[in-house]
Amino acid sequence: MAFFPEWLASAFREEKAKVYGPSGHVYAVNLTPEAVHTVVLWSKNFANLLQNRAGLMDALEKYDQVYLHFTITGLGGTFIERGVPSCQAALDQLEDLVGLVGDPRRISVRFDPVIYWKEGGRICTNLRDFEKIAPSFEKLGLNDIRISFAQWYGKAKRRAAKHRFCFVDPPIEKKLSDADYLVRMAKRWSLNLFSCSQDFLTKVNGIRPSSCIDGSHLQSLHPNREQASTKKDPTQRQECRCTDSIDIGSYTQFCPHCCLYCYANPKI
Repeated sequence: MAFFPEWLASAFREEKAKVYGPSGHVYAVNLTPEAVHTVVLWSKNFANLLQNRAGLMDALEKYDQVYLHFTITGLGGTFIERGVPSCQAALDQLEDLVGLVGDPRRISVRFDPVIYWKEGGRICTNLRDFEKIAPSFEKLGLNDIRISFAQWYGKAKRRAAKHRFCFVDPPIEKKLSDADYLVRMAKRWSLNLFSCSQDFLTKVNGIRPSSCIDGSHLQSLHPNREQASTKKDPTQRQECRCTDSIDIGSYTQFCPHCCLYCYANPKI
């Protein structure tokens, strides 16, 4: 979304996509409007969509519903997320995005992940940034917020070592305590918190498990209330509650956002 608008717009115009999976498996996806219930887009930067780069906005007009996951961590433009727009630049996109999708319930903001690191002998975190940005969500009616704490997979640990990034992975008790802080801030601004694939966070009163792609929710928002699958997607992690969907992202594409904690396919 942030870096391949020509490819994405072309796929929607041609109403088909060829997808290259992580193991080299290639498959085709039917993108005709009749076959698509909802187009779900994930990004840390929707500028290409808002600017109609490569005709992307035009290409989406034939679909009944577009739903957005917008990740805003407060770290954009720092050495941790070097290629990501600043937090304020991301927040500035929100109002236009609400207008584009037609309903604030069709946008989920992701404060994801919460991350800790050591710098100059002290522990740093983006946790408190939530308090600064939450009012912007409440103002626009963006009530559903997904959260998670950074998970340091092997390749992310190796990348951190390569860039001399001293990450910290606190114990569960610390994460639960900080999650309770997020709940208190969310209540102040009438926000709903959902944990993404981290069920331990649901021990905190006020955090529910997330279905980031939720067939029931998408059906309720659909202009014609068309039915969507409510079955758990069997290709996802055990704690993931997403319902059936088809991913058209390709493992041949590298992301220049350069997030140090990334578990996917970053260009870094």
